[in-house]
Amino acid sequence: MEVTMKGLYYQLNAAHDEEKFIFQEKEPVSSPSDYHVKLQVKACALSPINTKLISKLYPEREFVPVGREVAGIILEVGSKVSFFHPDDEAVGILPIDSEDSGLCEFVWVHEHHLVHKQEKVSWVEAAGTIRDGLNVYTALHSLAHLAPGKSVLVLDGASPIGVLAIQLSHHRGATVIATTNSEEDKQYLEKLRPGVGVRQPVVARVIDMSKGNIDLAEKCLEETGGLGVDIVLDAGVTLYNTGEHVTKPKLQPHKHDIITLLSVGGHWVTREDNLQLDPPDSHNLFLKGASLSFLNDEIWNPSNAQQGKYLHILKDVMDKLSCGIFKPQLDELIPLYEAKVLMEMVQRNEMRKRQVVQL
Repeated sequence: MEVTMKGLYYQLNAAHDEEKFIFQEKEPVSSPSDYHVKLQVKACALSPINTKLISKLYPEREFVPVGREVAGIILEVGSKVSFFHPDDEAVGILPIDSEDSGLCEFVWVHEHHLVHKQEKVSWVEAAGTIRDGLNVYTALHSLAHLAPGKSVLVLDGASPIGVLAIQLSHHRGATVIATTNSEEDKQYLEKLRPGVGVRQPVVARVIDMSKGNIDLAEKCLEETGGLGVDIVLDAGVTLYNTGEHVTKPKLQPHKHDIITLLSVGGHWVTREDNLQLDPPDSHNLFLKGASLSFLNDEIWNPSNAQQGKYLHILKDVMDKLSCGIFKPQLDELIPLYEAKVLMEMVQRNEMRKRQVVQL
């Protein structure tokens, strides 16, 4: 008989004065299949919940489990599990339709959502890197076809995704330009090195967007000898000019700036889910033969045809972490009792580093 487990959940239709995040006991909804493993959770990373997407996919849902990036030890395996054995160390991302919170003592997970964790990688690093690593691979390899000799612009380069995007681009032999939103972030990126004792920085040029009225397109064209940037990974864009940008610095570039700085045949990968392009924007992209892709990290789960590729990416992320190519932006460890308060801040995008709970 399965015991009830206490986990952290997000209340989708909470009234204005109600708490959105609550710890609650939850009985397992369905019994695990022969392909499931029982994972004792050692670390769980916190990422914002895509409430819009979940409300669309599962309109009847009331509570959404918090904490999907988990790392831990396998306690039991189903009779048809082929990849794992008891006592194996594993890491993975719980599927979007999962009803279990990763902030639990243990969870049942289908084996196709997990990969092995190398011994030298800590629980916290594994859980804190797996999703950002997946995002970066999806953006740069699956969508933008990163290759040696390309130029890559990473916007908000000191964010958790930005740091990994910079490290992967540099590792693949690309020239990296990055923007930052503060002097502190700029200094952090300028000190990034690919290895111990290496003098050459990972980022060829860091552009601090908080320094007044910066012409991003001009600086990128200057850096690329007027040819433009081959790949752009944004962190959101400004869609329309407002009076505000006159008085305060623009931290997010305008969509026109990105189209202007793209090279012929360039790729723009956007995380802006409601991007609107006017006919002149589309015409400029057409003239350059450039392409626009949307980065949605949930696309891997619904398509079973891509399962092998998905697991291959997760395994590659762990390999890069194990050999020091990925050095993630993780905050200090937090205990479980602080997860609720922290998750509220994560949901409001107030945290600069990836938050990981150690269980």
